[in-house]
Amino acid sequence: MIQRRPFCVTFLVAGLGAVPWPAVAQETRKLARIGFLEAGSASANQHFLDAFQNGLREFGYLPGKTVVIDARWAEGRAENFPKLLAELMPLRPDVIVVASTLGAKAAKVVVTSTPVVFVGVADPLEAGLVANLARPGGNFTGLSRVFGEGLIGKAAQLLETIVPRASRYAILWNADGAVEPRLREARAAIRTLGKTPLPFEVHGSADFDNAFTAMRAARADALLVIADPLTLGHRQAIVELAARERIPAVYEFAEFARAGGLVAYSADVPALFQRAALYVDKILKGTPPGDLPVEQPNKFALVVNLKTAKALGLTIPQSLLLRADEVIE
Repeated sequence: MIQRRPFCVTFLVAGLGAVPWPAVAQETRKLARIGFLEAGSASANQHFLDAFQNGLREFGYLPGKTVVIDARWAEGRAENFPKLLAELMPLRPDVIVVASTLGAKAAKVVVTSTPVVFVGVADPLEAGLVANLARPGGNFTGLSRVFGEGLIGKAAQLLETIVPRASRYAILWNADGAVEPRLREARAAIRTLGKTPLPFEVHGSADFDNAFTAMRAARADALLVIADPLTLGHRQAIVELAARERIPAVYEFAEFARAGGLVAYSADVPALFQRAALYVDKILKGTPPGDLPVEQPNKFALVVNLKTAKALGLTIPQSLLLRADEVIE
């Protein structure tokens, strides 16, 4: 049973205005066309596309009737982004919605004029996607997944609260992903807690089993998983391996906890995809993407999986359960 408490993502920027943008005026077509490029697989992340389509419906767009959505899925592999963009561009989309930092950076290389709305980019400035958060300029804008620094630090603090005696924190990260800044932050946060960080890198799904075997050999007694398209797309395998090794883990996406992970702390990612529909609507109605401020969530969801905690023989502190936005039993 899942107990959900009302949870609302609020944003720091509001009042998006509209000015002419003739290159994408909707009047030139009977149907608007949207390219949708998601970092994971359709089987694992269809709910992200569903959330985006639900957002479009709120603005009167009916997929298949008043708007065409050309969806592509990168299957958690960064090398797939360029070829999928090469498939989308000849379709002449009015707007491209692209998920993840790696996906947005790939789009930045080849999409020079078509408006692009990114979703879930960790740091749009550091990624070189926009010149300014308030006035992005150019043809890119969208929604960031984090607000400022400290999110991973809070995740590490959750581990300390749940397993205070743990001293060796494994960090699972994709060495081919754009996650090095978060790896550095994770290491620093773990050291601040007086614990030992133990990074374990992977390059593909075939590396997960060996990484968890290495964690056991290193006597890691807690785990922090850095989310990116690879780890998110293979979340079921990761939570099963964590269960096999009986290692308490905290994750950056709620989807991990819903798949059986112990604890997740993150922005509500489906809500970000739903919010992206507002950007698409503004652009189709004439607003230049460079005039639409990048939004950053300032509310995050804590999801606790009590079933997993019991399997690990852990007692989740009542103070943590009272803070949780969602408790899975």
